[in-house]
Amino acid sequence: MAGILGQLVVNFVLLLICFIAYSSQIFVIWPWYGRAISVELITLLLPFNALVGMLLWNYFLCVVTSPGSVPENWKPDTHEDGFEVKKLTGGPRHCRMCERPKPPRTHHCRQCGRCVLRMDHHCPWINNCVGHFNHGHFIRFLFYVDLACSYHLVMVSRRVFTSLGGRYWDEPDTVELVFIILNFVTCIPVLLSVGAFSLYHFNALMNNTTTIEGWEKDKAATMVRRGKIQEVKFPYNIGRRRNIESILGGNPWLWCWPTTAPGTGLKYPITESDDTNTNAMGNWPPRDPDSVHEGDPGRGFALPESPWTYENGSVNPNLQPSNSARRRKQEGTGASTLPPYHPDYQPEDEYESDIEDGDDEYTDNSRVRVRRGSEGYEIRPAAREDMLARYLTEIGGKRYHYYVPEPGSESGDSLTHQP
Repeated sequence: MAGILGQLVVNFVLLLICFIAYSSQIFVIWPWYGRAISVELITLLLPFNALVGMLLWNYFLCVVTSPGSVPENWKPDTHEDGFEVKKLTGGPRHCRMCERPKPPRTHHCRQCGRCVLRMDHHCPWINNCVGHFNHGHFIRFLFYVDLACSYHLVMVSRRVFTSLGGRYWDEPDTVELVFIILNFVTCIPVLLSVGAFSLYHFNALMNNTTTIEGWEKDKAATMVRRGKIQEVKFPYNIGRRRNIESILGGNPWLWCWPTTAPGTGLKYPITESDDTNTNAMGNWPPRDPDSVHEGDPGRGFALPESPWTYENGSVNPNLQPSNSARRRKQEGTGASTLPPYHPDYQPEDEYESDIEDGDDEYTDNSRVRVRRGSEGYEIRPAAREDMLARYLTEIGGKRYHYYVPEPGSESGDSLTHQP
């Protein structure tokens, strides 16, 4: 079903491109020039059709060109620089889905069901992944969409401004007016959406960053801002000129012409190390200290002994078992189950002395009852007056003096001190 849906999306994109490109020429520009071939008409439409041809050519290459996959028997050369390692173990990256080693900048695509070399993202509009071997075609496709749509808007807008001159022979007929409106309705949203998308990808091109690596850089910047890690230099930013050449080729005159992507996609040049980053590949992507094991890297990842942890890794002291036998066993540990601000709270030493004296009344009142098979606690309901009365009874009146109305007082407002 996904394959059929992807083909439908590709056909829809082709129909949209052809509608914007050719309906404007047939139903708007051709009647405007009197349905006759002229030098002015050729001068106007020849650059536009060249841009549309390059747009369709690069779109075709984006759809049919494989982004690149990992060879069958490929293994990383751990003795050379430029190979990525796992965050936890420090060993070469391995794909659990494909059960193969993963070259640098390679990621597994669930839609395609394979590992893609230098994966940028999976684009539904081309029904393909954008990877090492078709990334240049994708950049050129965005570039020509921006140029063609801009040229189209200028061309149709010029026709509209000409009809506003007041000459009756320049006024568009009904069919021409309908297609002018349809061209504006379809072309403007395409230019705005693809234009914003192009700005992002052109910036990523100059920084030699894929969409996935952009997310990793944002995550690393967040950890640096929160003080979790020190600043780590992105290893693949080798200079603006070399960054563009790694995607579009080494000849600047052919950057706008469809060419084969340079390299094999299995290894990429990295920036030179400096004082702040002595091992770029070993530190990228940086790991979050709060989400990984911080012990000896040689030990690898190890799960904690208890799945229930609290704050700094200790067991939650308020976590009580629902089993009655285990709960009774824990009651003799001397730890109060109530928070310090509760009226019935007692320090640990007083709690232990009450247990040793066998004060069953206090034990019954302070026990937190846990409903079996549920989350949280079931507290015995008590009113504020009962809690205050119990508290005053426990302290024995040592800190408070009681005042009663004076006998025989009419208003009851005058109070006497009762020792």
